[in-house]
Amino acid sequence: MAAPAAVLALTLGLTALAAAAMIGVYRDGMSTEGQRGQMVKVSGSRCRADGLGKALRVTIGKRTRECGYRTPVLGRELEIAATERLLGSTPPTARRRAFLALNLRGEGAPAGYQLVVYPLQRKVQLRRVLADGSVRYLAIERDVAGVKGLEEANQLRLRAIDAEGGCQVLGFVNGKQVVTATDESPTELNGRFSGFSIGAATQAKGIAASVDDVAVRVPSPF
Repeated sequence: MAAPAAVLALTLGLTALAAAAMIGVYRDGMSTEGQRGQMVKVSGSRCRADGLGKALRVTIGKRTRECGYRTPVLGRELEIAATERLLGSTPPTARRRAFLALNLRGEGAPAGYQLVVYPLQRKVQLRRVLADGSVRYLAIERDVAGVKGLEEANQLRLRAIDAEGGCQVLGFVNGKQVVTATDESPTELNGRFSGFSIGAATQAKGIAASVDDVAVRVPSPF
């Protein structure tokens, strides 16, 4: 009976974490050049960022697989949210492999926890990326009906909170919790960045996405 009890305890713990109150500490509507300028590029050799209406547009250049940006908020116990959209200017041959992502506990290169969404594949992943580039997939969901496609807004949210047994990592897409995992070795991630990225597993030249309504939250102390 011990194993079922442990599973039940873990399930209840994750449910409580998903419902935990979070307090906003930062918001960027990307409406002005000054607001968009608060995002700092941390990865990607050829990335172009400019304004697109009241949003930030990121376009990937040659020999670059991922472009990552961080917010001014640093910390370990955080939740980040943003609205991301794969743009129609992305070459048709690159659209299916393109992903949108949120990042926590990064440290420059694409490292840390990542919530990764492939709009045209309707696939969602939770990744743990170490500084040496090695990737561990914490959770994968396919054929997720809530994922929106080309030129449609995906409201993404990623939360990483340390708890008994490791770091509890949750990913939400368009208001629904889609992926959940427990990382039993969270100390292997030393970063404190919170941010977002776009990219592809292979050639990403020409992939373009917009990012809007970035928010960072911390757990309520009450």
